[in-house]
Amino acid sequence: MMGTPQGGVISPLLSNIYLHVLDRVWEDRCAHLGTLVRYADDFVVLCATKSQVDEARRRVGLVLTRLGLELHPEKTRTVDLSQGREGFDFLGCHLRKRLSGPVWERTRKRVYYLQRWPSQRAMCRVRERVRTLTPRARCHEDVRRVIADLNPVLRGWGQYFRTGNATAKFIQMDTYVEDRLHALLVTRAGRHLHVVRASTWRRPFFEALGLYRLRGTIQYPGAA
Repeated sequence: MMGTPQGGVISPLLSNIYLHVLDRVWEDRCAHLGTLVRYADDFVVLCATKSQVDEARRRVGLVLTRLGLELHPEKTRTVDLSQGREGFDFLGCHLRKRLSGPVWERTRKRVYYLQRWPSQRAMCRVRERVRTLTPRARCHEDVRRVIADLNPVLRGWGQYFRTGNATAKFIQMDTYVEDRLHALLVTRAGRHLHVVRASTWRRPFFEALGLYRLRGTIQYPGAA
């Protein structure tokens, strides 16, 4: 894989070809230690005990050494998912266990379920994309044109994360986009700004012009 730029279109394919050995060895010899989940060169191993974690890490290290590779020292970590103490990021999602409120209210038992939502990095990246599309210099453009540029970004980002527990993050992004568009119209009005009119430049106004809304688009797998 020497000479292949990180993030190149062929990089995931080469990673899958190269690390297929890891998949096979894990399935044949190490599956009893835990579940290996891999995409290209990013992977996690889900284990039930600390001893399984230590042995899994050792086995993975041996396989990678045979391939002339090694675990990234800064990106490789052990996470305790029990009772929501810690979480981890994987493929743009943050995964963490959360206490089930309904179960606690009914039985007073602490039951935790693994949830996932957009990671902090994923949130920062989509905000940066929105900022790029809504600079002050666009304040004199038709806001419908700005919305038309925003919609594909919001729709694509939302479709990737909508099968998780992303409601709170979606609401945050809807508010952020609304504020950016509102700021453009306020800048355009300048010293002629009318407070009452500006108060109408909120989400219903922008949605009437076609703005895509993330809130309400969550669709859990298997849901009718």
